[in-house]
Amino acid sequence: MSKIKSQLHAFGVSPHKSLGQNFLVDEGVALKIVAAAEFQPGDIAIEIGPGTGALTRFLSEAAQHVFAIELDARLLPVLESNVAGVTNLTIVQADALEVDFGALVATLNLPSSPPPIIRFVANLPYYITAVAIRRILESSVHVAAIVLTIQKEVAERIVAGPGEMSLLAASVQFYGTPTYVRTVSPGSFYPQPSVDSAVIKIVPHAVRPAIQPDLFFDVVRAGFCQPRKQIRNSLASGLGLEKAVSEALLATSQIDLSRRAETLTMDEWRALGEAWQMERDKTAAKIDL
Repeated sequence: MSKIKSQLHAFGVSPHKSLGQNFLVDEGVALKIVAAAEFQPGDIAIEIGPGTGALTRFLSEAAQHVFAIELDARLLPVLESNVAGVTNLTIVQADALEVDFGALVATLNLPSSPPPIIRFVANLPYYITAVAIRRILESSVHVAAIVLTIQKEVAERIVAGPGEMSLLAASVQFYGTPTYVRTVSPGSFYPQPSVDSAVIKIVPHAVRPAIQPDLFFDVVRAGFCQPRKQIRNSLASGLGLEKAVSEALLATSQIDLSRRAETLTMDEWRALGEAWQMERDKTAAKIDL
């Protein structure tokens, strides 16, 4: 930790709390994070938020090429000094939420068939966790896995099953299967966060859901807009429907009207999303007539 602290001081950089900057300093944890990604020969790594480069060098040893995307330009001199001599690395100073990952990978001029396999590794602040995951999983690249270091509480919410489901859990599990890898103590970071962190791994579903994502998320948001109410009431309120219509959607999905959103399985959420999509299609057909 003292090395990173002195490096930052030497470059005149102080961590920004507003950017969620808690830099990983434990090499043992870094190695376990890279191992969790399960890189195979020829795989490409995209690292979001490399910070001071604690993971970057290890990623360069595991992957064919690493793209390290860092938002904070102040950190680039520190990062570059810690990865000096690494040749299979491209550092990109940009907001990862705005980067075209497909265009980035295309700069390598790799064969398009089969498509290059991409594994994402990221240390994400809470406030961009959900949107970053969705952006990765909706990108045009072939994502084999995403390994994230996030707040433990958020990790637990993401991997939750029926009975403890949340909008965040359903939003992530729509795209892939998350697993809890390990807990990371505050002492593994500089500066130390006030809470435990955790590493989770998300493996995208082999087949992308046929449901339009926006319609699926409309249903899930509606379901959780009043989580303590029965699903028929929260759906009607959240989607602006007559209660009879929300009850018909649930009947089509074979979901008991008295259930609450947190108890639904992902199969039931998908069925409900498909029912809502069919309802929207029927409405659009009537309008066209």
